[in-house]
Amino acid sequence: MHVPEDQPATCPACGDPYESVSRHADGFVVNLLDNERYQRVCFDPASDGDGPALDCYHHTHGQAGSQPGE
Repeated sequence: MHVPEDQPATCPACGDPYESVSRHADGFVVNLLDNERYQRVCFDPASDGDGPALDCYHHTHGQAGSQPGE
């Protein structure tokens, strides 16, 4: 996992604000059930320089318009 330097101002997948972004070139798991911090993660195709990757945009509950547990 790596944090891209060329971070956009808003999420390119949904257009909403986000708290953080991470780039993944290997397999990974996303589980947001009862997550205290994040409500949603959006995925956007990227490249890690050597091949394909995914940028993961992490949205808090407030940014997604919800409360934890909803």
